[in-house]
Amino acid sequence: MTGQFKPHGHPGPHARDAVFSVPPYVGGESTLKGVNRVIKLSSNEGAFGPPPGAVEAIRAAACSAHRYPDGGSAALREAIGVRFGLDPARIVCGNGSDELITLLIQSYGGSGTELVMSAHGFLIYEIAAKLAGMTVRKATERDLVTDIDAMLAQVTPATRLVFLANPNNPTGTLVPHAEIARLRAGLPEDVLLVLDAAYAEYVERPDYDAGALLVDAGGNVVMTRTFSKMFGLGGARLGWAYAPAPVIDVLNRTRMPFNVSSLAAAAGIASLGEPGWIERCRDHNNRARAALTARLRACGITVHPSETNFILADLGSTTRAAAADAHLRTRGILVRNVAAYALPQCLRITIGTDEECDAVAEALAGFVRDHG
Repeated sequence: MTGQFKPHGHPGPHARDAVFSVPPYVGGESTLKGVNRVIKLSSNEGAFGPPPGAVEAIRAAACSAHRYPDGGSAALREAIGVRFGLDPARIVCGNGSDELITLLIQSYGGSGTELVMSAHGFLIYEIAAKLAGMTVRKATERDLVTDIDAMLAQVTPATRLVFLANPNNPTGTLVPHAEIARLRAGLPEDVLLVLDAAYAEYVERPDYDAGALLVDAGGNVVMTRTFSKMFGLGGARLGWAYAPAPVIDVLNRTRMPFNVSSLAAAAGIASLGEPGWIERCRDHNNRARAALTARLRACGITVHPSETNFILADLGSTTRAAAADAHLRTRGILVRNVAAYALPQCLRITIGTDEECDAVAEALAGFVRDHG
């Protein structure tokens, strides 16, 4: 097959126009041509990989991989409920939280409806909404923090969903619980507020709640969570949502059968039971994040405050950010250019091991010395 592909210029079946309204999502890079040892800090993966118990659980589950998994993920939901003090009947599990986010949009959105999100919110919200035929309305932010008044101002009679990642990716910023509650109070009852708490396990601030309190307080709030970050199971694709019973019923009707593999479920259960895992990973992350932030600021690089396992470094211009990215690549270091999030002057850097953070700090210090 030669020539440039034209979506509507070829014979045969035609996909819906909405399919071509979004670019394919591009994840963080993993490899560099000609480089054997790559330091990958481009996808906000856990610094230490999966918990040892999860690895063993996957090995054990592999022996029965010829059997279909429990379609309702009952044991996994029970383990999540015990770990976080939630009702397992109001939990649904998915093939990553992305699946559940997409199902919510497909179920409650559609042509002629609108989704509201913040200006630099997670790209998947916009992609999934446009694929569902929705109009996306973006609220301006204040110093890269979601502005609740701006969000509320974007709500119209056509609004069906409001999405807020808290803490947010790629900015790393957080909105206190009181402000989230104000957002919920300002929304019509028929608008679903989805709180994406993928980074909740990293937060220690006392004014933060991942979303469970608001889910319990009313009928139009959903909290989504993931095993891809703190629990190091990005490759297993495992997420979950906590929601009012009617929303759980909708998700169970729209998700595919057996959407969570038996290996992923076993790994998730073991991860939740790994003694001290969250505490050790959080302690490392907070210490390493503070140290890397301080070293980059000492070089004159602006680093925005973060409550996550990554930092957002502002290089001041698109050109300088691209040059810094290229400089890091020559040293085998991959970070994330976030131009797709309308932040072309910034690089998002995952907090890795101490060795990896040292390598990034030294490389960027060298970049500043060489390029000013």
